[in-house]
Amino acid sequence: MPALSAAETLIALDEKRMSCKELMSETLSQIHRINSSVNAICTLINKEEALRLADQADVERAQRKNDLGPLHGLPIAVKDSAATKGIRTTLGSPIFADHIPQHDGLVVERIKSSGAIIIGKTNIPEFATGCNTFNPIFGATRNPWDLTKTVGGSSGGAAAALSTEMLCIADGSDMGGSLRNPAAFCGVVGFRPSIGRIPLWPTEMAWHARLATEGPMARNVTDCALLLSALVGFDPRDPLAIQSNPEIFRKPLERDFSNLKVGWTPDLGMLPMENEIVSVCEATLPIWEECNLKVVARAPDLSEAMNAFKVLRASYFAQFGGALLEKHRDQMKETVIENIEAGLSLTSKDVAQADAARTEMYAALIEFFKEHEFLILPSTQVSPFNVEQEWVHEINGQKLNSYLDWMSICCIISLFGLPALSLPCGFTSKGLPVGLQIVGKPQGDLDVLRVAYTMERALKIDTRPPIL
Repeated sequence: MPALSAAETLIALDEKRMSCKELMSETLSQIHRINSSVNAICTLINKEEALRLADQADVERAQRKNDLGPLHGLPIAVKDSAATKGIRTTLGSPIFADHIPQHDGLVVERIKSSGAIIIGKTNIPEFATGCNTFNPIFGATRNPWDLTKTVGGSSGGAAAALSTEMLCIADGSDMGGSLRNPAAFCGVVGFRPSIGRIPLWPTEMAWHARLATEGPMARNVTDCALLLSALVGFDPRDPLAIQSNPEIFRKPLERDFSNLKVGWTPDLGMLPMENEIVSVCEATLPIWEECNLKVVARAPDLSEAMNAFKVLRASYFAQFGGALLEKHRDQMKETVIENIEAGLSLTSKDVAQADAARTEMYAALIEFFKEHEFLILPSTQVSPFNVEQEWVHEINGQKLNSYLDWMSICCIISLFGLPALSLPCGFTSKGLPVGLQIVGKPQGDLDVLRVAYTMERALKIDTRPPIL
């Protein structure tokens, strides 16, 4: 039988049909059964400590029923790039193989404040770089739909843990698709919120070249919104933090979208795409129409976006990785070295021109969203590939120049800080999941979740992988 959703589990806890300790025992048992096959959870606290924390949650639930956090008692494993006080945090790098932080990152603070119980860490690529989850410390995470395939990345461990019902919610982060790509590859939901919706701390660069954000992942849209509600809200440590009311993300997601216009593009007018990815996503278009949304083939001109993304991303890598490269070059994978060196070679003119291009294209997007409620497009350009292949070198006979190019369909969207969600929408002929990317207006996070919820109900995709 399918595992309960997060929302269903919380109701079962409220109604005393399940205790937090029983939930923890079931969670640990599922991890014991499944994790060795997929390698999704890379660090796990000891069983005695996990059960002690669950016991404590039961006591708190009995004593303080009316002021519990929204995720009280739910086990969660945190992405191995997020600082967790007292729990090993490696960033997937041998440089930090034995690193145990002395403080929590902001997203971890909020997960704990919500009442969730952190039981360990989910696997990532080295420095969360690249959409294939493998590293020299823990090895590769494998796709539950086909164990010879990659889960994508960088939130690949989180996506695989969700897909295999080891977790019901998971945090992720996304610079160039690190939430959306693994969600699509594993048949789960990954939501990249507006920049600042979830405050980011610590970070090397809070202002310039802001491309990355934390975000929620889950097996369904409602649970994704529930986790988001625990993570949002102003924090002065992040100068771009948005003031948010978390309660709006816990309310029912139904909304009437009658007669609103949606722009559809299979490739942003320029990207190489696997034909089957496009056809699976296109097959959803009649469903949009059945939900009273008018779909038109249209997209803004974002032809300079990938170049700007690469420059701004490289400038970030130069800042966070320059000193590490000097001291630990021999312990860093080649693609990370290439990114840092590309950043170190930039001129101020390069960065200024990229920012100017970003600004000009953002204006074009604003014009697009005056007439269209959403932009929809595939979440990925390819289906899950061999886990031993680091990155995709060719799509439909078109050779790619860098390991970022096969992720362009996500990277380009990232550049503009808009809310974007990957929703399971079907399968390839080989039975591998495909994700549809839904992009919303500036700060239109709630409406993206609402329309994704509408489509989720209409599509009725069975996302339990064969491994279960």
